[in-house]
Amino acid sequence: MRIMLLTAGSRGDVEPFAALARFAASRGHTVRLGVPDNSGADVAGLDVVSLQIDFAQLVSARGVSPLAAARSFTELIRPAMRRLMVAATRESLAFGPDVILYHPKVLSAPLVAQALGIPHITVESVPTLTRTRAFAAPGVVNINVGPLNRLTYAAAAGAAGMFRKELAAARELLPAPGGGRPAPRAASLIPVSPQLLARPDDWPASVHLTGIWREDTEPGAPEPALLDFIDSGAFLYAGLGSMAAGDPIARGRAVIEAARAHGLRTLMATGWGGLAVPDDLRGSDVLVIPSVSHDVVLPRAEIALHHGGAGTVHAVARAGIPQIVVPFIADQPFWGRQLHGRGLAPRPVPYKKVSATSLSPAIGEALGMRRRAAEVGVLIRTENGLGLALDVIEAEVSR
Repeated sequence: MRIMLLTAGSRGDVEPFAALARFAASRGHTVRLGVPDNSGADVAGLDVVSLQIDFAQLVSARGVSPLAAARSFTELIRPAMRRLMVAATRESLAFGPDVILYHPKVLSAPLVAQALGIPHITVESVPTLTRTRAFAAPGVVNINVGPLNRLTYAAAAGAAGMFRKELAAARELLPAPGGGRPAPRAASLIPVSPQLLARPDDWPASVHLTGIWREDTEPGAPEPALLDFIDSGAFLYAGLGSMAAGDPIARGRAVIEAARAHGLRTLMATGWGGLAVPDDLRGSDVLVIPSVSHDVVLPRAEIALHHGGAGTVHAVARAGIPQIVVPFIADQPFWGRQLHGRGLAPRPVPYKKVSATSLSPAIGEALGMRRRAAEVGVLIRTENGLGLALDVIEAEVSR
């Protein structure tokens, strides 16, 4: 079976696809993976093609505020989405797959599948497309609106309408361009742990909550300075990934002061610039590095403070430690609420409200959740998300 995987977004969006690509290839399938540029994910050894879009560049150029996003929509986002859709279409046609799996941002994927007469399967790293009464669409509405929850999913469904011209450019590459709506997706795969999200009872049978997609590999040896730090006593890990809005120095100060108030050292990953350490707070109890291997660091940390991206949420939960979520945009508030409701994190601390005063009680509360987090970590580590996902793919192709 020839499987085309198309993903978009940051490292947390690419890594599950890379894991599935390696797993499917190990089971004898021929797999090609389309990825954005500079994601930071490990795609070594895979058959990879570029989708001609750099989400790191887009985020740094537009910021995270709604005003900044609106200002850059025409100059940055539209051209980038056109490149993405055209590249995804061109590479898929060249590969000739039996099935296409795609991130919801790759809007041209259903058109390609329709033209080739093959099934297409959506991968919802965040459940934003499948309507439910259980919760509002993550990233659209940040509160539960009860009977109106299902209506909030119209926003995600309308994304294609925002990029009609860009989709038209991709459609021109197809063997038989033209109008018409593509066939419905054959299935949706949601690589989310049922330990973090209960499957809503109104999801259709074609939607599969598989558990996380993760490879069981031994992490590489850390640098000596990092190994010495994580072996030298209790520490808090702090990393905000691609989020960089606001004052990174003030935020770094708040994290270190709050950690010290609880006798914790701080391992700070600066990422794309969301955290920085003021000179007057540097010391032997603080280690600053650009990025870290979650597999190496998280199992040894007391707590992880992060932005609440789906990938990081699952990495921390799998490690079996409590979390403090500092959400910025999109689905991050949703994951913060989910973790709090499951007893794995205190209430989220929005990035504009980060201070030593707000973080210190959150750290104290999180420390009291270590037993619950450890229990959930054991359960997540037993999940077979990749196996379940591949079973669904094989079943859809064989229909």
